[in-house]
Amino acid sequence: MLSQEQIATLARELHESEQSRQQVEHFSKRFPGMTVEDGYAVSRAWVKMKLDEGRKPIGHKIGLTSRAMQLSSQIDEPDYGTLLDDMLFQPGDIPTDRFIAPRVEVELAFILKRRLQGDRITARDVLEATEYVTPAIEIIDARIEQFDRHTKVMRKVQDTISDNAANAGIILGGRKVHPREVDLPWCGAILRQNGNVEETGLAAGVQGDPAIGVAWLAMKLAPWGEFLEAGEIVLAGSFTRPVVAKKGDMFDADYGPLGRFEFRFV
Repeated sequence: MLSQEQIATLARELHESEQSRQQVEHFSKRFPGMTVEDGYAVSRAWVKMKLDEGRKPIGHKIGLTSRAMQLSSQIDEPDYGTLLDDMLFQPGDIPTDRFIAPRVEVELAFILKRRLQGDRITARDVLEATEYVTPAIEIIDARIEQFDRHTKVMRKVQDTISDNAANAGIILGGRKVHPREVDLPWCGAILRQNGNVEETGLAAGVQGDPAIGVAWLAMKLAPWGEFLEAGEIVLAGSFTRPVVAKKGDMFDADYGPLGRFEFRFV
């Protein structure tokens, strides 16, 4: 387990990395005994730094929701991070200089009308607590380098969790629908990059039903005395692979009956 001093030091490194756009090396390499719990402690310490500087929390994201991603990360459950107000973008121009190595993922966002709290939350509870569901794009980034600069070894899940689950941005667009108006697992999307279809997928790729992930997150927060609050945005997890984005790239996110929107990295 990391000491409080070590947790604070690593959180400061992440904060400085985001500001300088210079990636840091794997924490798990420096601290081989680092645990998943240490990762969340670092992430919370970093988020607190941002809150102390005036940022406001607007919700949470769930990551590593697909079985394939969990196997590759050698874990058996998703991870999660905190969404802050400066991460929210509208469809249109996205400033590339806000990020280090941006990638985009196709998701659904749940906007809550009622608090979800406790250790016995079901998918049905999630639907009843949701005001609406809407298409979303998550922009993920890596303050901790994805592959070690010396060994080319991929970072571990402890690193990703420390890095606020790779949180960087969120774009909301398309229609707002009540979660019972649609068959959530069958909601699909086509992501085009510069006119080419790069990814397609169904929301069923997120644990069979994206509402299951939201329920999981509410229960995962409970031991920390935390919860999902009314008005929060919850990104339920990507149902496509991440697509690398660079300056000048134009994206078209088409969610069929749920609508479509475009955005460009400038």
